[in-house]
Amino acid sequence: MMTLGHSPEEQDNEGDLNEPMNELERWANFYLLTSAAAATLIGLLFVVITLGAERSVEDGTVKIRMYLTPTVVYFASVLFLAALLTFPNHTRLTATLCICLAGVVGLVYSGTSLIGGGDKKDFVELHDRIPYAIVPFAAYGLLVLGGVLLLHDPQRGLTLVAVGMLSLLTLGIRNSWAIAIDVASTPPGRRNSK
Repeated sequence: MMTLGHSPEEQDNEGDLNEPMNELERWANFYLLTSAAAATLIGLLFVVITLGAERSVEDGTVKIRMYLTPTVVYFASVLFLAALLTFPNHTRLTATLCICLAGVVGLVYSGTSLIGGGDKKDFVELHDRIPYAIVPFAAYGLLVLGGVLLLHDPQRGLTLVAVGMLSLLTLGIRNSWAIAIDVASTPPGRRNSK
């Protein structure tokens, strides 16, 4: 049945947006692995926080908010998105909305870190903006781009989403390692650089 103002191709595309999306089933193991990794790494960050607190470092609270919080946010973004995408009966539209929502929230968060807005203090070193603001901004941008592409080419869109999620995981691991090394190499009572 054809409605006024819409070509048959447009009607088919609209129908596809509301049909169950079977492509997500092929990605189920990926989402399981990334969510498990993100959850485990969030748990390990609490160990780092505990080690840092035991060293009674000056300005420790500011350093935790400045360096550790973004890393937790990256891991939590991956965990949250993986959980959202494992919901059953997603359509292209609902999957796109979930992905784009996570991506836009991440863009806003990393964008405020990038421009130094909000309650963020300046980074100790200017080059810290690369792993804590610029790269995450690009990774969240990949999520949004993948979500939009999902409407037209689901497999390529999901691949871009996977690249964005893996970028956030890798970045979180890199940042966690830098924080852990800094905490472990700082003698008790001395000031950390991260």
